[in-house]
Amino acid sequence: MEGKKGEMPHPTILPSNRPQDRFYLGGDRISSFRHEAAQGPRTPEDWIASTTTCRGCSAALDVGQTRLPNGGSLLKDEVTSDPISWLGAQHLASFGADTKLLVKLLDAEAWYFLTGGEVFIGLRRDVSLNELYRLVETQDVDALTGLMHRLVVQPHQTVYVPPGTLHAIGAGLLIVEVQEPEDLSILLEWKGFQIDGWKDGFLGLDPKRALEAVQRRGQSGNDIRGLLNPRAGYGDMIVPESAECFRLERIAVDGKAETSTGFAIVIVLDGEFEITTQNDHDYVLEVKLGSTIVVPHRSGMLTLNGTGEILVALPPAPK
Repeated sequence: MEGKKGEMPHPTILPSNRPQDRFYLGGDRISSFRHEAAQGPRTPEDWIASTTTCRGCSAALDVGQTRLPNGGSLLKDEVTSDPISWLGAQHLASFGADTKLLVKLLDAEAWYFLTGGEVFIGLRRDVSLNELYRLVETQDVDALTGLMHRLVVQPHQTVYVPPGTLHAIGAGLLIVEVQEPEDLSILLEWKGFQIDGWKDGFLGLDPKRALEAVQRRGQSGNDIRGLLNPRAGYGDMIVPESAECFRLERIAVDGKAETSTGFAIVIVLDGEFEITTQNDHDYVLEVKLGSTIVVPHRSGMLTLNGTGEILVALPPAPK
């Protein structure tokens, strides 16, 4: 059951939202998770409940933004037209009519790992601006990743990536990325990708000026391990440092579970459920593994009936 344009917002199952012809390969794992047909070799991202435009994707101004299955209205426009229902008064007072959240499925910020593998994050020693520039200029990717800490991750672990921290994702990973609602990244590696890194990798800035934003101070192994949530359990899934930016919870359901969300993005990780809400009488949403759902604040408490688990991404708590 899904609302129509102009009605009060309800929890809504979202179609996938995959910008086309990205500069790197991927997408098959997302298609499998979503139970969808393949969408092409360069669709490695699914932007979920997005109010953010994909930088450099195409001339269209709304690429990357989510369209609701109610006639195609943009989620951003719906939130702007009724921010109290979508976000709640406290959120609106703290952050304005901004969801403060962007969640992506990435086939390849905070990373929640749906599959295990390796990631590289932070520098093992101090690196000068000139040294970093030379590595980027020569595209010596092996030397660059050799300067970084390597972490082996398991399914359902998370890694928090502080602003400015160098990071890279190993091959074969399927992850959920939770971030603030901006598409602003500095690209240090483009060798073998379909992108002109010098033209499009530095946000329009002079390359050396852009690289000044990179954290070039070396970090200890303990520093980096402190960014990893070693638990593969339930409850809060990201280190406390991230709470000022976003929140992420994993919830198990065995028969029945209740959760109070506010504005939220829900991803079904396993199983099948019926979702009912505190304030949407006679409204039942049937969801399954791979479903993504946007939940407005006005819905109140969610009740899930079924068996499996969900991931709930939330904006920072109102101040």
